[in-house]
Amino acid sequence: MDTSPIIEVKDLSHSYPQGFGRSALKKISFSVSKGEVFGLLGPNGGGKTTAFKILSTLLLPSQGSACLFGFDVRKDSNLVRSRIGVVFQSQSLDLKLTVEENLRHHGHLYGLIGSNLKTQIKITLKQLGLIGRKKDRIETLSGGLKRRVELAKALLHNPSLLLLDEPTAGLDPGVRRDLWEYLNSLRLKNGLTILLTTHLLDEAERCNRVGFLDEGRLVALDSPEKLKKKLGGEIIVVKTKDPKYLQKEIEDKFKIHGMIIDGTLRLERQRAHEFIAQLMDAFGGQVQTITLAHPTLEDVFIRETGHNFWSK
Repeated sequence: MDTSPIIEVKDLSHSYPQGFGRSALKKISFSVSKGEVFGLLGPNGGGKTTAFKILSTLLLPSQGSACLFGFDVRKDSNLVRSRIGVVFQSQSLDLKLTVEENLRHHGHLYGLIGSNLKTQIKITLKQLGLIGRKKDRIETLSGGLKRRVELAKALLHNPSLLLLDEPTAGLDPGVRRDLWEYLNSLRLKNGLTILLTTHLLDEAERCNRVGFLDEGRLVALDSPEKLKKKLGGEIIVVKTKDPKYLQKEIEDKFKIHGMIIDGTLRLERQRAHEFIAQLMDAFGGQVQTITLAHPTLEDVFIRETGHNFWSK
């Protein structure tokens, strides 16, 4: 059985032309296995869109390599395109055409014609729960239904890999949940591999593995659970008038080094509820507020980068 990665990225870098003044990707490396849901998570400007454009063959990398199904995106872009389905963040539907007409025209781009195209449209509409909407014009559909039509287009030619750029951006929570149910059912039934970009932390939790991008660097890579377990226990956040002073006092007394993020002191501690009592006994007069929480992916991001997810 072939166990080679569906996607293999090695030391991938990209710099935009002089004048833009930034390097968007800085030697990132990762691989994606068959049937996996892999997320690239990061704030705006982290490099997600650049990585997505390279993987979908819209942009040539400056350095490094990106291979999909063993084909290099530089040398074999046509072979890559024939095997992937892509859903961009920006809508790519013709609003004046019906759902069925949009799929028919898209199928022609992949060489689908006649009865074969008609059959594929029927199968795809059924998979996405759109049979009853096939004669509706796109402009009459809700945001969630439009997103499902975008998915139908991407899946029409039976790709083995689906690339999604911010797939639930602008959708309300209920529609986002429904969309993820469709994606998971397709993955389980068809063995579909999915790579998505997102800035939504709860969406990243749904992935098998997540890669954190910050300022073009891949700063963490693993399953959401393993990433959270790497933190040193629960998270204590202390608000105080002088966080630097309290940070030093706690380090001197308890040998615990905290991080100051946006004017608050953050501490990682096993059995944190017990430690809070000790902390209040020793420095209660300096504490304005104190909170305790289980680690989240945002806490992982803060630990790896030294700043909040939304601070830039």
